[in-house]
Amino acid sequence: MLQAQKKPVHIYMEANPNPNSLKFVVNFMLTDDGVSFDYPDEKSTENSPLAKELFNFAAVERVFITSNFVTVTKTDDVDWPEIQDHIREHIKQYLEAGKSAVNVVLDKDPLFDETDSETVKKIKGILDEYIRPAVEQDGGAIIFHSFHEGTVKVLLQGACSGCPSSTVTLKAGIENLLTRMLPDEVKTVEAEGI
Repeated sequence: MLQAQKKPVHIYMEANPNPNSLKFVVNFMLTDDGVSFDYPDEKSTENSPLAKELFNFAAVERVFITSNFVTVTKTDDVDWPEIQDHIREHIKQYLEAGKSAVNVVLDKDPLFDETDSETVKKIKGILDEYIRPAVEQDGGAIIFHSFHEGTVKVLLQGACSGCPSSTVTLKAGIENLLTRMLPDEVKTVEAEGI
């Protein structure tokens, strides 16, 4: 009789600009491309048993899951070398057991909506093509929130939440790019919830 083979799970860790966050990168996709899940506390983890389990570590303050990585934000009172290997091993064992990181099935593309104006479609396209990959590389995500009278509002998640350099990223990076690429439409960019 054949035995089921365990899925090989390889995880490496990456630092990012937020000193309290660490990115745990997996060798396969955990979510659909462009889809992210931010868990600011244990109460918000109803669709992610993995995030719920990670909150069992006293030092875990926030969990973020997207594409092929999990970003964990720790409390200030502990240093990464004390907990990083324990968290890495927990994620590895969880995924080796064949469990899903997130239990959500999407019925439509979360990035685009047919009712969006042409300007909003352009903004979302720029965020998706130019900004999202850079923000994901730093362990976070950017999500379009709204556009009104020249102001684009975005949500910064994952390592970007509470990151000391998120304001610089927002103004020097995102706002500069959007105002340069859409000078007649975009005047300013603001972040919601940071």
